[in-house]
Amino acid sequence: MRLRGIRRSSNIEDRRGRGGGIAIGGLGGAGLLLVLAIGYFTGIDVTPILEGSSQTSTRREITPQEEAAAEFSAQVLATTEEVWSEIFPREVGAPYEPPVLVLFSGTTSSPCGGASGATGPFYCPRDQKAYLDTEFFATLSQRLGAQGDFAAAYVIAHEVAHHVQNELGILDQVNAVRQRASETQANAITVRLELQADCLAGVWARHVDGLLEPGDMAEALNAARMIGDDHLQRSAGRVPQPHTFTHGTSEQRESWFARGYESGSIGECDTFNASSL
Repeated sequence: MRLRGIRRSSNIEDRRGRGGGIAIGGLGGAGLLLVLAIGYFTGIDVTPILEGSSQTSTRREITPQEEAAAEFSAQVLATTEEVWSEIFPREVGAPYEPPVLVLFSGTTSSPCGGASGATGPFYCPRDQKAYLDTEFFATLSQRLGAQGDFAAAYVIAHEVAHHVQNELGILDQVNAVRQRASETQANAITVRLELQADCLAGVWARHVDGLLEPGDMAEALNAARMIGDDHLQRSAGRVPQPHTFTHGTSEQRESWFARGYESGSIGECDTFNASSL
């Protein structure tokens, strides 16, 4: 993704280096992947179940790699601001209020609960902030098999898409339905919510097409596949259990991202009225 000359967003809250790191020991690669998978597709902080984990509160220096990741995140966030500030007035008839992106190291807190590298990136509607441990980019590439800068950009765009849903009033409606539903029903509607966010991330990708390099779309589509519920569960040594899915299958995530990219329109991302996903 060509970001040279792209401005940095000012909507960044940098909490890196403030402590709250996690030291992980006694957990093999498969076990760690399982923990990461559970955290990613449930949005629950699972660091307490990490074997041999310990909390630390010491301050530390930010590495050059983390600085580069923060720079990248701020620039990608700026592209989402440009895109949605253009699309919202045209398609929704309202101004777009961008979210804040919280960058942290190890662990931090949010009104929606604890945040850690084990939860994966997430959006908290209570404070309208997205939370990201920039070390997740390494997890995405090295452990989840989603390499490339545009794969990382897709992750940010997906969390911003949840803010778009919040701006549209969708999150409140979904939460109201989920409170009245069974666990299986709640999971099913959450899948539709997440697939819509994938589609909206695709809309963003369409509008930043001029910044894309050869192979970027393949990176994003691969990332969507690699974080499908079925793929994550298989990678963790489990038999996929559709009734537990909360983000959608690899095929569904890839398909809805592609749909958003091909259409470039919010209106094509209505997963809730889709007869099939």
